Amino acid sequence: MSSAGYEGTCNPKDIEAAADILTKAKHAIAFTGAGISTESGIPDFRGPQGLWRQYSPEIATIDYFLTHPKDFWLFYRMRMSALFIAKPNRAHMALAELERMGIIKAVITQNVDGLHQAAGSKNVIELHGTMKRAVCLACGRTYPMDVVIRKIDSGQVPPLCDECGGVLKPDTVLFGEPVKDFDRARELALMSDAVLVIGSSLSVYPAAYIPIFVKEMGGKVIIINMEPTELDYIADVIIRCKAGDAMTTLLNEIKSKMGNQ
Repeated sequence: MSSAGYEGTCNPKDIEAAADILTKAKHAIAFTGAGISTESGIPDFRGPQGLWRQYSPEIATIDYFLTHPKDFWLFYRMRMSALFIAKPNRAHMALAELERMGIIKAVITQNVDGLHQAAGSKNVIELHGTMKRAVCLACGRTYPMDVVIRKIDSGQVPPLCDECGGVLKPDTVLFGEPVKDFDRARELALMSDAVLVIGSSLSVYPAAYIPIFVKEMGGKVIIINMEPTELDYIADVIIRCKAGDAMTTLLNEIKSKMGNQ
């Protein structure tokens, strides 16, 4: 075993096994969920303190938005208070460094917070869109989210398009809507020989097909998650510790392995 330092409660053997897979992979990708951003102060959805323990998931459906746009935006405005002040954490930074090192070729994320890009990741596919902007459902014009927030805070709820008066919707994928760029994500998964899953319950489809595609093509699956996931049975390595601890330690292990080659 290398001399890399281990943090938190991460199992050293699991870290070493994951590092071994990633350093040997020719085309590894990462797949991330809400759990990678909890250390940035953004609550996840299905964990013990998850958002859906406090609110009904119905509020995040397209049907709810279309029938109750005012209530939806009041909820979304409250949630964005945490999203806008959030900064990338250790896990985001480590993943971006692995991309710079050539270990990770792309990040496919379920998150809408933009923290991967803020950390320096370049090749990011946002399956569920982004909270950085809103789009008019009538004419398709887009608005930066800070402009939309000013509309809401000035009393315009729901916020409306300046051009046509249509209702604005966050450019995020709500339940009942198709995911974005899935074909591109699937192509990447099918050409990958390893996937590093971080902070996803792997219970939302079609996004959760990404590690399945990698596995079906003979690739390796590494899962970093505090709680069991629905796809643990396909994993080659499971790391049960905080994403920040796991990714910091994994990065150190990979650097150690590459330095010893």
